[in-house]
Amino acid sequence: MTEFHKPPKEAKVAILTAGGLAPCLSSSVGFLIEKYTARNPSIEIICYISGYKGLLSGEHVKVTDAVRENASVLQLHGGSPIGNSRVKLTNVEDCVKRGLVVEGENPLHRAAEQLMMDQVTILHTIGGDDTNTQAAKIAEYLEGHNYPVTVVGMPKTIDNDVVPIKQSLGAWTAAEEGAKFFANVVNEQSANPRMLIIHECMGRDCGYLTAATAKAYMDSLHGLPLLPGLNLTKQRKCLHAVYVPEVRIDVDAEARRLKRVMDTHDCVNIFLSEGAGVHDIVAQLEARGESVPRDAFGHVKLDKVQPGAYFAKQFAEKLGAEKVLVQKSGYMARAAPANVADRALINACATLAVECGIKGNSGCIGQDEERGDSLRAIEFPRIKGGKAFDVRVDWFQDLLRQVNSV
Repeated sequence: MTEFHKPPKEAKVAILTAGGLAPCLSSSVGFLIEKYTARNPSIEIICYISGYKGLLSGEHVKVTDAVRENASVLQLHGGSPIGNSRVKLTNVEDCVKRGLVVEGENPLHRAAEQLMMDQVTILHTIGGDDTNTQAAKIAEYLEGHNYPVTVVGMPKTIDNDVVPIKQSLGAWTAAEEGAKFFANVVNEQSANPRMLIIHECMGRDCGYLTAATAKAYMDSLHGLPLLPGLNLTKQRKCLHAVYVPEVRIDVDAEARRLKRVMDTHDCVNIFLSEGAGVHDIVAQLEARGESVPRDAFGHVKLDKVQPGAYFAKQFAEKLGAEKVLVQKSGYMARAAPANVADRALINACATLAVECGIKGNSGCIGQDEERGDSLRAIEFPRIKGGKAFDVRVDWFQDLLRQVNSV
């Protein structure tokens, strides 16, 4: 190790956001900058551009005094001011293909070397399980080279599917925004007789977002002025089905039930998680010899599989629908600014993240379901993706009873 790579005497903070968007990224960056500035304005802060892509290339921006003074502006915006990318450091082939490393170079080692070159001592990663576990691997490598870096993650995912975290940042906002989206889309039922509307929500393996969005939408109907004498009824505005990956869809049985809804109310409104039924769809495609495209993380590219269109075709004929409309709220929902509830949680997480960074305590900040929901720095080896939505929770069972009673 060169003289340049000796750990610096002064703390230096780096922040990066990675993975897909969520309504917490801009807010998280803003809170971290504000809290470090309040704690010690002499601590240098840099932000890597476009997540791990920027870390591998060394592209970053320094947080100036002017940025510190106006960091609160970030609470008003969605997206990430410093940019994201879907770069997986353990997918060497993809990193080589992108030109981020050369053949034979280990991306994890390259990222670690860049942190040493930039003399970073505290790294904050805002992302999902992959983002945070990759950061932990970088920290392990650096620890083995006598260059300790404290890595403190913040859990970002609108799917709320990170183990063992009770509530991921941005998920509440995404549900609220998705409900607002459908409050307009549902009026398309008046555009044509026997209308079938499918609202496809994000959620590859976890139905939380679809369920929470459906609940938020149904809650919004309480007290809404209507005019039944002119066919403006709650039954036409209501949801008639909610499908999540955790529950198998019996298309024939559901079609018989929904046919009665269509015959009575002249429309059917369905909320569908994009991951619902995907395994069956993929199996059918592969059985026909068709290739199923996947991303750098090995995930099926859902925009190519199109679950909404698949189920629209399945139901349309069985329901006698004259017109079908499939609408996706995902990009609108995930790019929104954090709402009041999310900002409160982000604020609490950022406060603890800064405290942990300064004290040298690595981990992913979140409400630990396996430790009494306490807000703490959760050990990285315990962080995992793929947490299923618990369909047994009371609020979801109440929602299904409402939906099935229409």
